[in-house]
Amino acid sequence: MSSPDRRTVLGLPLLAAGLLLPLTAACGFTPAYGPGGAAAALTGRIATADPTDKSAYDLIARLEERLGRAEAATHRLDYTIATRPVGVGITPEGAVTRYHLTGSVDWRLVRLETGEAVLTGREETFAAYSATGSTVAALAAEEDAGTRLMRILADRMVTRLIAAAPRLNP
Repeated sequence: MSSPDRRTVLGLPLLAAGLLLPLTAACGFTPAYGPGGAAAALTGRIATADPTDKSAYDLIARLEERLGRAEAATHRLDYTIATRPVGVGITPEGAVTRYHLTGSVDWRLVRLETGEAVLTGREETFAAYSATGSTVAALAAEEDAGTRLMRILADRMVTRLIAAAPRLNP
């Protein structure tokens, strides 16, 4: 009984990857954050309204983290945030021990030059937190869930904006 040489077997994936590399380079794929990528075209070009509450602050902070602060704005991002806690873990006594903080953002991207909405969307998701323990711990968990929720919603918005960037011509 013969066993294959490990060096030959382990080298096959590397050989296959080396042969496929020239094929993937010509596929037309451009990294979003690479030079000339869609995200680079949006960086510093989208202005947002000043936040009016903590949720809006967390959303805008994440958007600016991903897209940069608007210094030469060509577009304005209007948004409406809605959140609601939903009890999902209930004890036999009726006490809620776990919550889902559901949230949505209705948004539209407006071209400053013309005032027309060039892209609209709605993002929805949730973040969970535990309400067990002390009151302070439950409040801290709720605040953390709110921050995570806004970061997720902002990331989804950025994904949609980057996908649409080639046709936005910022």
